[in-house]
Amino acid sequence: MPGDALSQDPAELRRRIDTTKAHPARVYDVFLGGKDNYPVDRAAAAAALAANPRGYLDVRHNRDFLRRAVTTLTQEDGIRQYLDIGTGLPTQENVHQIAQRIAPDARVVYVDNDPVVLAHARALLTSGPEGRTDYVDADLKNPAQILEAAAKTLDFDQPVALALVAILHFVEDAEAYGIVRELVEALPSGSRLVLSHLTEDLNPENVRAVQRTYTERGFTFVLRSKAEVERFLTENGLEVDEPGVVPAHHWRPDNAAPAPEQAEPAYLATLDDIEKVRYRDISDVTDADINVYAVTGRKA
Repeated sequence: MPGDALSQDPAELRRRIDTTKAHPARVYDVFLGGKDNYPVDRAAAAAALAANPRGYLDVRHNRDFLRRAVTTLTQEDGIRQYLDIGTGLPTQENVHQIAQRIAPDARVVYVDNDPVVLAHARALLTSGPEGRTDYVDADLKNPAQILEAAAKTLDFDQPVALALVAILHFVEDAEAYGIVRELVEALPSGSRLVLSHLTEDLNPENVRAVQRTYTERGFTFVLRSKAEVERFLTENGLEVDEPGVVPAHHWRPDNAAPAPEQAEPAYLATLDDIEKVRYRDISDVTDADINVYAVTGRKA
């Protein structure tokens, strides 16, 4: 069910798109093999990859954590509503596709503030007839606006899973904890938080090199410790689910990560390193590759 955001004039959308500055959603899209990005985004991704050649595993395993978390919450915990903030560009296995495959009546609201994401948001609204999806054009830093718009699709008297996946490291401490508090306070008992976050706890040299490439491009980029990530849950009274705050590839692995696309060796040889990422298998991951914590928690 499309929201008012999708009625925006295409010319106005184009005016809002800044192709001179990299955007996190579009850089993420580069690492996922997407096409909805600009040279400045590809340059940022390439610089990050040069700083940490196996850094694409953070992005891909972060995405696979989201798949596993939505599957678990829908299948085992009966969650039927999702509020996904910092959605990013449409890709394979979006939240509504995962949830509605298990529970066709699931409802999903996506939130992002990148006009490029908005321009492609109709791809996020291909819900089955029993479920509902919507897209909200809003900034994480305005939780009141997000909650008001989401309430048009979600029933806040019933449990909601709030997904904050790889977004909070773009927000400074002074704002981040307050934003999460305001969002969680609006959720009813039985709701869940799905959270992932970059850290320097695990492989500091690699991730600090990546951090430099992003901060040089004007991004806020906050690396938080395990305790600081856990604080997003504990200070809001959330019960941390097993296995706790863990590297993303260790959160309930199910060995079902999507297989990479196949390509002829001769064709691969013509690609640069960032273009090859979409063909990389992520099943060869080691602890030395991952710099992302993942966790889910329950509101009592």
